[in-house]
Formats: sequence, structure tokens, C-alpha cells
Amino acid sequence: MKKFIAICLGLVLTGCAANLDTNRYQTSAAGTINSVQEGTIINVRQVRIGTENGGVGSLAGGVAGGAAGSMIGGNTAVNVIGAVGGAVLGGYLGSKAQEGLSMQTGYEYIVKLDSGRAITLTQGADQVFSVGQPVYVLDADRGERARIIAR
Repeated sequence: MKKFIAICLGLVLTGCAANLDTNRYQTSAAGTINSVQEGTIINVRQVRIGTENGGVGSLAGGVAGGAAGSMIGGNTAVNVIGAVGGAVLGGYLGSKAQEGLSMQTGYEYIVKLDSGRAITLTQGADQVFSVGQPVYVLDADRGERARIIAR
């Protein structure tokens, strides 16, 4: 049973990482119009991107820990105490596991727009741009992620 719970927890947590691919869009973004600005990359910095306090890891860890803790031998009171303690510890460990598994490499770009304004944008590492490279900045007018693409 413990092995089954551990496998389920691992499967749930590996699905927690956000897909930061600049070529991936939500279906709701198809057919929408966004603003585009032209600019040039003036600085690039590699960063780590992770989930902020996601509930899936905590919930999965809490359930698994509660189930495992309730299996402690003894009377009903011991089982309840074990379940509560296991749920608290499992929730904490699940949250930390999700945080670690969701970490991805990304890049923070500073872009000097042709209008003269400078902006920053952080995105995944599927496309890497270099200083001096001309780019398009796709604004997130309709709730979709903003992104930088090659010009």
C-alpha cells in the first residue's frame, strides 16, 4: 500500500510543472488578436522558474501521509494521531517535492522597444535569444502569456 501511495504521489507531482514553451498556446488564445511591438534584446539572464506554493503537492502529500500514518498499529486513538501527523508531514513534504520538481530553467530578457521604452520578460528556455537580436514582443492583451519571438 505504501508503495502504491508513493507511486501515485510521484505521478501527480511530475505533472505539476508548467509548460513554458513559447510555441504552445491555450485553445482560448486561438483566433484572438494581441499587440506586437518590435524591439532588440539588450540583456539576457538565466533564471530558475518554479511553482509558487501550488496546492496539488500539498494535497497529494497530505492524503498519502494521512493514509500511511493511519496504518500505525494500536488502537483507534493511535491511528487517528498517526493519520493527522502523517497528513501534516505529508502535506509539507508534498509541497516541497512539487516545488523541486516544477523548477525549470528560463531566461529573463530586457528588451529595448523601438518606441524607446525598455521592458523585461521572463520565459522558458525553448528559444534562447542573444544581446543585439531583433525580436517581436507579443503582448498578453487577452489573458494569454506575453512572449518574445524571433523577428
